[in-house]
Amino acid sequence: MPRRNVIVIMSDEHDPRIMRCAGHPIAKTPNLDALAARGTRFANAYTPSPICVPARAAFATGLRVHQTRHWDNAMPYVGDPRGWGHVLQREGIRVESIGKLHYRAEEDPAGFDKEHIPMHVVGGHGMVWASIRDPYVSSPSDKRMLGERVGAGESPYTDYDREVTARAVDWIRDAGTRVDESFVLYVGLVAPHFPLIAPQEFFSLYPLEGLPTPKLHPSDGYERHPWVQAYADFMKNEEQFKSPQERLEAFAAYYGLCSFLDYNVGQITLALRDAGLEGETTVVYTSDHGDNLGTRGLWGKSTLYQESVCVPMIVAGPGIEPGVCRTPVDLLDLYPTILQGVGLDPAPDMADRPGQSLYELAAATDRPERVVFSEYHAAGSNTAGFMVRKGRWKFHYYVRFRPELFDLDADPEELCDLASDPRHAAVVAEMEAELRCICDPEAVDALAKSDQRAMIERLGGVQAAATMGAGGATPVPKGTPSKSTPPLAAKAA
Repeated sequence: MPRRNVIVIMSDEHDPRIMRCAGHPIAKTPNLDALAARGTRFANAYTPSPICVPARAAFATGLRVHQTRHWDNAMPYVGDPRGWGHVLQREGIRVESIGKLHYRAEEDPAGFDKEHIPMHVVGGHGMVWASIRDPYVSSPSDKRMLGERVGAGESPYTDYDREVTARAVDWIRDAGTRVDESFVLYVGLVAPHFPLIAPQEFFSLYPLEGLPTPKLHPSDGYERHPWVQAYADFMKNEEQFKSPQERLEAFAAYYGLCSFLDYNVGQITLALRDAGLEGETTVVYTSDHGDNLGTRGLWGKSTLYQESVCVPMIVAGPGIEPGVCRTPVDLLDLYPTILQGVGLDPAPDMADRPGQSLYELAAATDRPERVVFSEYHAAGSNTAGFMVRKGRWKFHYYVRFRPELFDLDADPEELCDLASDPRHAAVVAEMEAELRCICDPEAVDALAKSDQRAMIERLGGVQAAATMGAGGATPVPKGTPSKSTPPLAAKAA
């Protein structure tokens, strides 16, 4: 039997609409487009939580955030509950990681035989200050979240991504020499996560005068939902741009980082082809969550709108027919997909796990009514937020606040909240019932806060916790090479 392999490439904070294959008018993503052309692009893919650590713990375990109780960026994965990596280890299949994981520490039994240059949470504890909620506290750092500098150039993150990519290319070349050994390789890239600094060659691909204008800006009269307003007040990203020019450069940098990411994905897929492994290897490209990118005057993630809660999902390889699947999916579906990708039957390990193999979903008729779910209990929120997507409807439930309802068929940009319209009262009731089939939102909100309070007390109380953790982007691992030679812009065009 021929060997079967899987490579999962996970970026950070990539809005899936910013790919040319998804119809974006200016995005330059030729390598992701090529991957989508030979595989299936899932047009409606979501994160289990629009913030790094909870989303990644859910990805690892195939369980929802309220099942694992990894609520925020101070509750990193340590290997419990056991995940798909542990199943691979049990079955004797080589499984390694290169790059960003955002778990607790390299020493933890997180399901990898080896972690190469892993990026984990700061100090093994992460952003403890952001676990203080109801009321939340402000960042202990006076530095803005998006970075002290915005625009063209190099950063520790661009250096790190180049090193991750180089290590992945070398790893794949070596794997090509190991006859009959199946493997799963996870590659964690950081782009397009802030700081919003893109290498000049990629930044220059996006002239400032040609950038799209974000929708629903408060300066034009738009009023944010009060739960969302709390997040805006917490971060204040929009207010901290030094000039209108710098704000435009932030957009160009994000687009440039998407193209930089695309270049790195291309290096990995080229190495797979050169090693003679393309015909026996499934490649998955996804991200942990999206980015608001100025929409509603918001930056970063942490909201339930499409920009933040959607993720790219492309699967290409043996048994995957080219096309677009419109069945809603999420990162939990990768648990059975990875196992099936190396020839294992995922069924024995799917107890309490809601995911379904993307191989099966891609081969079947579209199921628009499939329910997907996301939740948020982290930085900038005083109460929990929950999202349910079913068919054309997308429903946001905020504990102690009014809900939101959007018709994504008629209003894909979520411009018109229908929740207060009496004509949609039955839909609101139906969508809330779907939510309550998954969890009791008030009980989950109380559980999250109880766990967070207990953690804060263990760490010395609110005063001590308020100073613990990075105020913005997680630092790269020590020893990451810097000032790498950037690739030619022609290779990204």
